[in-house]
Amino acid sequence: MDIRYRYNTIWEYLYRVTPMNFRTLDLNLLRVFDEVMAQRNLTRAAANLAMSQPAVSNALKRLREAIGDALVVRSGYGVEPTPTALAIWPTVRDALAQLRATFTPSAFVPSEASTQFTLAMADATASLLIPPLVDIVTREAPGVSLRMLPLATRDPRQLLMTQDLDLAIGHFPNAIAHVATEELQPDSPALYGHRRLYGSHYACVMRRDHPLASGELSLEAYCAADHLLVSVSGRPFGHVDEALAALGRTRRIVFTVNQFFTAGIVVANSDLLTALPRHFLASTGTTDQVAVRALPMELPRVDVEALWLRQRAARPGHEWMRSAVIRAAALSHAEPASEPVR
Repeated sequence: MDIRYRYNTIWEYLYRVTPMNFRTLDLNLLRVFDEVMAQRNLTRAAANLAMSQPAVSNALKRLREAIGDALVVRSGYGVEPTPTALAIWPTVRDALAQLRATFTPSAFVPSEASTQFTLAMADATASLLIPPLVDIVTREAPGVSLRMLPLATRDPRQLLMTQDLDLAIGHFPNAIAHVATEELQPDSPALYGHRRLYGSHYACVMRRDHPLASGELSLEAYCAADHLLVSVSGRPFGHVDEALAALGRTRRIVFTVNQFFTAGIVVANSDLLTALPRHFLASTGTTDQVAVRALPMELPRVDVEALWLRQRAARPGHEWMRSAVIRAAALSHAEPASEPVR
């Protein structure tokens, strides 16, 4: 989309709601607004902007007067945005990002770069992807640093919008479906880019000498056993339970954890069964202590995707970082994706 369209969107909006004040509006106030919206905390926003907190508060006051809206209200130890603030923020953020890209040199030479990239993923994904990724970065861009954030959601779009995050990597079926739908809308610009990295299927994991480890696993035996659920989000109902519910069946979950490594240790030393994507099994460190059997029901394929903000993709080096992640995924899995980057 033409960059001028983005700028006109926010400027025309501001002029429409505040025609008397627009000509005197200090556009630097939008940088303060953007940071406050991202941090939801005036102290953190002030630190990131290299400003004092009173200066940030004063900037917000001036912007409130220009916009004619409170924009944020105090809530606990931070602030919460008003509906108006939430409505205009994506366009403000997009315009600022494109301005930064316009005035930032676009050339990125990996061997000379000193950029930091921030990635978010769950522990199991990181344990497989990070070692080959670090190797690629060390060889090609020794001055580049990586920052890893934990990911405890199946929909990282809000995280990408509000945090200083380059890529979210994980299994996001609903989010990817929404993004794919947005891409088909000709009158609505797609906000996110995505790339499938690899995929596999769920399997049942148990200790090697478990009574159910010999022979095919029946649905009756599976439902009668005690189970461990891995839930990175804390949700007490997983993909297996959804599949069982469709069959009119249930299982008894006696233990829930939020890490695949923990799940492997517990299952290897108990009578509990768990269901894991096959490619995650190596991250548990227990492959020689457990038996893997096919589940007695069909579950959707587990696709691991990289998701990013398209406006973030204009940042120097972002394309190289995505390429490095794709190559690291291919090195760590036998089933790399072949689709083009979108």
